[in-house]
Amino acid sequence: MENVRSIISYRMDEYGSVKVKLAEVLDGRGITRNRLKTLTGVKYEVIDRYYQSHVERVDLDFIAKVCYVLNCKIEDLLEYENPPVTACGGDSPL
Repeated sequence: MENVRSIISYRMDEYGSVKVKLAEVLDGRGITRNRLKTLTGVKYEVIDRYYQSHVERVDLDFIAKVCYVLNCKIEDLLEYENPPVTACGGDSPL
């Protein structure tokens, strides 16, 4: 049997989330959002949304540009975070 789960009836806190780590990467390299704007040609407002982690849908073109310019990997910018462990200590049923 496949190891898959349905998310049809679950809330985000039950299936986890994706963390945007652009701020960590830029701050760690001493690169400003304005500098990234210049290097990528992407509007400051777009970069700022990713920097502030106010993103609901990821633009793969944006991620590709940032990865290219910063010479980094996708996993440097995005990270899946598992949902918190439930009080009963188990995963939701399959």
